[in-house]
Amino acid sequence: MTTAAFFLIPKQNVIFLEDSATMRQALEKMEYHRYMAVPLIDEQGRYAGTLTEGDLLWKIKNTPGLTIDNTSQVSLKQVHRRMKNLPVSIDANMEELIVRAIEQNFVPVVDDNDVLIGIVRRREIIEYCSKLIPYNE
Repeated sequence: MTTAAFFLIPKQNVIFLEDSATMRQALEKMEYHRYMAVPLIDEQGRYAGTLTEGDLLWKIKNTPGLTIDNTSQVSLKQVHRRMKNLPVSIDANMEELIVRAIEQNFVPVVDDNDVLIGIVRRREIIEYCSKLIPYNE
């Protein structure tokens, strides 16, 4: 049986942010890596949610006086996340991964203490599934 462990990109190879980082840091990191979403962790390394470009844009739009120039004064803890991307355990099966990947670009993987240990990208799940489908040219 194929589990999340088979597809795992370990945390050391994942771009993530601490939830104590600023909006400015998030914007710069996401722009540099060209990511639309990144996992967030708390001070203990536990998965704290997923931050999206949309979350940052809505915060700027809905906060009077907030501009790109002063985003360094706003902690990510103050940014409402519109989507709740649920993590899975390392032994999550393919069905669990597919259900999560329908709604999110990546699936966070956590240990028994909810510490982020890596992610599984939607791309690898789709590639794996596509190999199971017979293809006739």
